[in-house]
Amino acid sequence: MKCVFVTVGTTSFDELVARVSAEESLHIFKSLGYSRLTLQIGRGTVVPESFCTESFTLDVYRYKDSLQEDLQRADLVISHAGRCAGSCLETLEKGKPLVVVVNEKLMNNHQLELAKQLHKEGHLFYCTCSTLPGLLQSMDLSTLKCYPPGQPEKFSAFLDKVVGLQK
Repeated sequence: MKCVFVTVGTTSFDELVARVSAEESLHIFKSLGYSRLTLQIGRGTVVPESFCTESFTLDVYRYKDSLQEDLQRADLVISHAGRCAGSCLETLEKGKPLVVVVNEKLMNNHQLELAKQLHKEGHLFYCTCSTLPGLLQSMDLSTLKCYPPGQPEKFSAFLDKVVGLQK
């Protein structure tokens, strides 16, 4: 059973939740062979109804003590850019394909820079809510490169550079 896991962390990103739970997106997920969508919706106001049919299951929850089980079970992870420094790296280190969705209302932030850099290096895909359906249909997960684990000092230096703490 192929699974997509969508996480927004502790924040709200209603536009992303609405987009991935829309009929168009569910159809795309099914056409790509996914039969389960798990949504971690944080404190958002858009709360899709969980359902289970013969061919597809949608699970929805706000928070859990740990996302480890959902990350482990996922064949594809979709995360908002605000979680890029934390859950994105955790996802990449687990070798999971990752799509980072940028909140266009918060465009002026360092998470976008990090997502762009990791995309440039071939580790993930990124998009906005409006371009997500097209990306899902066109992306080739086999082109993603494994993220080299266990280099926190390199990441820390990179992050310092991105946020302007170091030149």
